Amino acid sequence: MNIAFYVGRSGIIAHSNSLNISAQNVTNISSIGYKATTTDFRELIYNQMDQNINKELDNEHKILNGHGVKVQSDPLQFSQGQFQMTEYDLDFALASDNCLFAVDRRGTTQYTRNGAFDASVENENGTDHIYLVTSDGAYVLDNQNQKIEIPKDEQGKLDIDGLTNRIGVFYFENPYALFRYDGQSFAPTPESGEPQVATPGQYDILQGAIERSNVNLAKEMSDIIVTQKAYAFSAKVVQTADEVEDIVNNLRQG
Repeated sequence: MNIAFYVGRSGIIAHSNSLNISAQNVTNISSIGYKATTTDFRELIYNQMDQNINKELDNEHKILNGHGVKVQSDPLQFSQGQFQMTEYDLDFALASDNCLFAVDRRGTTQYTRNGAFDASVENENGTDHIYLVTSDGAYVLDNQNQKIEIPKDEQGKLDIDGLTNRIGVFYFENPYALFRYDGQSFAPTPESGEPQVATPGQYDILQGAIERSNVNLAKEMSDIIVTQKAYAFSAKVVQTADEVEDIVNNLRQG
């Protein structure tokens, strides 16, 4: 098989994956606490080229020539998103690049930058308890990985005094290596390290605010245009290689 087929095919697959990543970023541009990903390309299939006519070069002087490309990884971009003031007392935003909130989602501890929280009233043994939860019902945890209960004041309203200090905040040595459940929830990996409790000096919590996604729409649209052209070029390589093969086969038959 002509090597051009492999080069073109690998380009089509890689740039298709890159388009999917850009599309995911653009789709989540309004998602609270969303962290964008980028595309990391690598050359594919190496062979050695010995350009010495006497065939006497050692391995250190031989040339490695790459054929094709693949998406090596899609690393997270953990830069700070812009803040939006909501004036809602149960909205919180983290002013820090690598800190996250911890939530209990169906028995699994996950980490997020989405601080659009709410209150959930639950009856336990005939007594109502109010817990701080995410918009989809996951429990927000404190530094001891315990659910946060919100008391009521004498008028029966939620007593949110000191609530900011009760919310657990954690950090990772390498947040870029976190496993992404979706655009807003993450889990630790061996590369990211285990979660560590953050100290107040490492972050600030803004109450009545949320963090918007860190997607740069102008950059994403530019990347999409470049990737589309690269995809079209890769498809053209496959087409041209096929045409060359037809010409060679016809010559052989003649």
